[in-house]
Amino acid sequence: MICIILSAGMGRRLMPLTQDIPKPLLKINGMTLLERMIKNCIKAEIADFIVIAGYNAHKVHDSAELLEQKYGISITVFDNEDYADTNTSVSTYLASSYIERNNPDDFMLINGDNVVDPEIIAKIAKTANTAMVVDNFKTLNEESFKIIIENGTIKEIGKGIDIDSSTGEFIGISKVVKADIEAFNEILFQLIEQDKQNYYDLAFKPLSKETKIDYVFTDGCEWTEIDDSDDWQMAKRLVNEFENCH
Repeated sequence: MICIILSAGMGRRLMPLTQDIPKPLLKINGMTLLERMIKNCIKAEIADFIVIAGYNAHKVHDSAELLEQKYGISITVFDNEDYADTNTSVSTYLASSYIERNNPDDFMLINGDNVVDPEIIAKIAKTANTAMVVDNFKTLNEESFKIIIENGTIKEIGKGIDIDSSTGEFIGISKVVKADIEAFNEILFQLIEQDKQNYYDLAFKPLSKETKIDYVFTDGCEWTEIDDSDDWQMAKRLVNEFENCH
């Protein structure tokens, strides 16, 4: 299995922390978010990585080279040169289309600004089918990327859907098995054609009607996406918890 880590964004809401570096290279307890996520994936027996860079891409390249040497893994870095004018659908397609063209294999897809309990990565790595991690535990709000699941398919996904009807929040960690890559990429390409600012997450709604998706629930395992200073403080707290528990 391959792991795609999206690391192209600027992290405007975290300025000045991200004045000179992309969010995934921010450090907590001396380790970058990118390295921490890669370590979680290595524990799940993943050794091949694709990292999508954009903002200050050269620093991501330099970091990837050091991590390759440190852990004896393979990291391919692709640049989304239009990172400032596109969204995660474009960054994802750079990697997923490459995998389809070259050596189709199951791949995990992770937002590079996530800090998660390592158990979440271990759980989704073991699924037999295409899968998504859904937080079924925490209280949702207007900013949550909500998901409504009915009879195994996704009825709705996005921020602007009804909180009370939602199954939970999609946390930005998913998996696409080899048999579903072609269909996933076709849907992703259509989303990009419609609007380059689309999120890749939206591809799972039509995909769920074509193939079986496993929904991996967090069941209280903690995580955070880092968008602002409050998230950053949460991430630091969680890292300290994880380091003391694992």
